[in-house]
Amino acid sequence: MIKAEQVKNLRDKTGASMMECKKALVETNGDDEKALSILREKGALVAEKKSSRDASDGIIEAYIHSNKKMGVLLELKCETDFVAKNEEFQSLAKEIALHIAGMDSSKDSLLEELFVKNPEITIKAMIDEKIAKLGENIQIGEFVRFEL
Repeated sequence: MIKAEQVKNLRDKTGASMMECKKALVETNGDDEKALSILREKGALVAEKKSSRDASDGIIEAYIHSNKKMGVLLELKCETDFVAKNEEFQSLAKEIALHIAGMDSSKDSLLEELFVKNPEITIKAMIDEKIAKLGENIQIGEFVRFEL
């Protein structure tokens, strides 16, 4: 039997609807990790469908390391200024900029890299989760890492 608390916890982690979370938990007989994996896969499918849409809005995120000797400028693109102003979108930009600072990523490898703060998820999977939650295409534009 699936408990409401399990559904709520999965919803908090993914941002998926309560019904989608419950379906994933029922499908996996209550296994939280497998349900999370199913929802991530569905998020990737949603992201794939939206990937052809124009992402012409967004933000420029700046990260400066505490030693003031390294920094990153990142362009994270979305479809509307409404999403660009969204706290979750801005948080995603901060996390990706932090990752680039720590990993010295290249544009070609960034999406497939494991996130520096959670090595169980790739940068692409993080973006796909936000696409599924926010309902818009999100893309990494240009970025540059500076170091003294």
